[in-house]
Amino acid sequence: MFEKINQEINNFYNQNLQTHGNTAQGVGWKNKEAQQVRFEQLAKLFSGENGFVVNDLGCGTGDFAQYLFDKGFSEFTYTGFDVLEKMVSVASNIYTDKANCLFRQISGAWDMPEADYTVASGIFNIRYALTDQEWLDYILQTITQMNASSQRGFAFNALTSYSDADKMQQYLYYSDPLFLFDYCKKNFSRNVALLHDYNQYDFTILVRKM
Repeated sequence: MFEKINQEINNFYNQNLQTHGNTAQGVGWKNKEAQQVRFEQLAKLFSGENGFVVNDLGCGTGDFAQYLFDKGFSEFTYTGFDVLEKMVSVASNIYTDKANCLFRQISGAWDMPEADYTVASGIFNIRYALTDQEWLDYILQTITQMNASSQRGFAFNALTSYSDADKMQQYLYYSDPLFLFDYCKKNFSRNVALLHDYNQYDFTILVRKM
């Protein structure tokens, strides 16, 4: 299943990057504002902290790292992971002067080393030709691996099943936020937050382990 997913991801994002270049649209977002509001939710995982190590799964061209710099986070170590060689290459060129930012191509979440935190933005939205059950299995396997690789916590976002029915698209996957909250609460930590109040058709889950 993962081979099929990775091929579809390559096709979709390579086309976006070729069409839109190094922009929010180039990594699949509607615009920069839509991308930034998701980053704001993810960064609540370590708000007020510095000196942490964070993995960014599905990093694209590394925009979350720039968000952290822009918001005044310091002394952090960031590693971006992506299945797309082109994304890793572009990101590496952008951050050549940032010794605390590294980028690696991987085949899946299981390839990540351990860090304090792991974040993932937008990687659970496009299910391509997979069934709903296949995609849900992929999400659960991925967040389970994110948990295993994160000492202090992890966060991810997903499109919400509470989206307006007339705006839903067949190729997208709309996750049940209550199911994923319950799954994280039962399997990963007692300290889980569900953020569904930022005027987008998605939600963010924060899992704190300490």
